[in-house]
Amino acid sequence: MKQLRIRIVGGSLAGLFAGIMLQQAGHDVRIYERSRNGLAGRGAGLVGQNDLLHILRLIGCEHVARVGVVAKERIYLNPDGSIAQTVHMPQTQISWDFLFETVASRIASESYVLGRGVADVLDGNEGAQLVFQDGTRELADLVIGADGLGSVVRRAVNPQDHENRYAGYVAWRGLIPETSLPAAAELLVDRFAFHVRPGVHVLGYLVPGSKGEMSRGDRRYNWVWFRKVAASALADTFTDHDGRSHGFSLPRDGLSDDRLQALRVDATKKLPPQFALAVGAVLSPSIQGIFDYEAPRMMGRSIVLIGDAAFVARPHTAMGVSKAAGDVMALSNCLASEIDLPIALHRFEAERIVVGREIVAYGRQLGASAI
Repeated sequence: MKQLRIRIVGGSLAGLFAGIMLQQAGHDVRIYERSRNGLAGRGAGLVGQNDLLHILRLIGCEHVARVGVVAKERIYLNPDGSIAQTVHMPQTQISWDFLFETVASRIASESYVLGRGVADVLDGNEGAQLVFQDGTRELADLVIGADGLGSVVRRAVNPQDHENRYAGYVAWRGLIPETSLPAAAELLVDRFAFHVRPGVHVLGYLVPGSKGEMSRGDRRYNWVWFRKVAASALADTFTDHDGRSHGFSLPRDGLSDDRLQALRVDATKKLPPQFALAVGAVLSPSIQGIFDYEAPRMMGRSIVLIGDAAFVARPHTAMGVSKAAGDVMALSNCLASEIDLPIALHRFEAERIVVGREIVAYGRQLGASAI
């Protein structure tokens, strides 16, 4: 295909993968990220699945996959903290921070624009138009929606069905230096640990340091506690200590002191002692809403959706970044092998829409037993 003027909305990993791959193919690419301060430091750890490993090789970042912490086994804890079950299932957790910073270094700096929020996208036969929050506009041959859970681009493709569906629970998340984990919680180190019983689901594991450090003492401990929250209470759950409401999550440093103390009390009452100690060691947990979304369509005339803009799968699948990588590789291949843009987009949608639906369904299945 001839060189295209491609504009990508969303600068997290999905947008970066798309930008790098399509820039390598010779297209005129620019990524617009609404955050003014960037996205570094927002993640914890992730599992290096096949599509992620494949795209890292394609963009020259394969060394990232070797920077990870191996959990030698999975353990399931009883309420008193004793081990109920041990499963030999080694698994490597990659640092999200190190992955993001390494991938971001591969995109031309002038192609990645921070603080440039998109308010709307207008589709057309001869291209699409970006409408920015400041009222300015820009034309593109192709607009890629990589703007995740709160996608603006999604509305242009699926105006009648673009809302996420709340799953009825949230994930409280904590990330602490390994050295902050109390000695009485040593059982959690170098293992993927779980505690699952009716109404309670918590897990935790080590991840590398923010710069990819893997030595003992330089790593970080990451825990996730799934908890039910009524839909009517969701807005309050995502309101920070300054009274600001956040749409789908509560960021780190947003929790008030009284809510933090209540969390620690609940952890002591409901979790095995090792997990209660891990929860208690976190000064600034975050809260992630759990949602589902399946795009009826992934493409318009000059717009295409990738990653969580198209399909939101629950975190139990551990496939969010890998799914985005698969979308990007498929889109890149379709654009490279077709002369006509509409045909390329139709091919892409036919290939990836089934995959997206299967992953969302798998997430719902896993989530049914989460709490």
